[in-house]
Amino acid sequence: MGTLIGLREPVGVTYAELAGRHGIAVTPAAVQAGFARAWQTAPPLAFPALAGTDLRRAEITWWGELIRLSLDPSGASSPPVELVEALFQHYAQPEAWRVFADVPAMLERWHRRGLALAVVSNFDTRLPELLAQLGLTRWLQVVVVSSAAGAAKPDPAPFHLALDQLGLPGEAVWHVGDSPEDLNGAAAAGLPCVLVQRP
Repeated sequence: MGTLIGLREPVGVTYAELAGRHGIAVTPAAVQAGFARAWQTAPPLAFPALAGTDLRRAEITWWGELIRLSLDPSGASSPPVELVEALFQHYAQPEAWRVFADVPAMLERWHRRGLALAVVSNFDTRLPELLAQLGLTRWLQVVVVSSAAGAAKPDPAPFHLALDQLGLPGEAVWHVGDSPEDLNGAAAAGLPCVLVQRP
């Protein structure tokens, strides 16, 4: 998110539109500001020792809390379960996302040079299928998401998991990211990091 793919429209626009369909009147600007505040203070999207339906329930609950604080910064109102589910499903669809224009050619170039490619993301178990539907998994050997890894960047654990699955030592790997969590997590795992700065 922010490195390979991005949203087609701002979170505030999507949240406000779907909230309106469930009888909640909010402005995109207010929701965007609420989301930014909630994101900064949210606990890690990581659930040690959970798998299967238990993990999926934990993911939806995590996002439900973020949605609640985005729609009502005071946290006084809980969104309908149907709205949380609708937003969760919306972001599982490739139509909600766009692949940055430079990404396919770069992944193909690295793949042709024989580099093993992995994704390490502070996201949930929707990501592997989403990347498949966006046409990116043909270049990827490994996809590690924080929710299933039980730890989120900047914790080095997701990086170590990716290295184990790739069968590579840290000194043979570079990380490309777009956030301080990428930089700090890679450093904690002993990996050099290149930060992408997109407009």
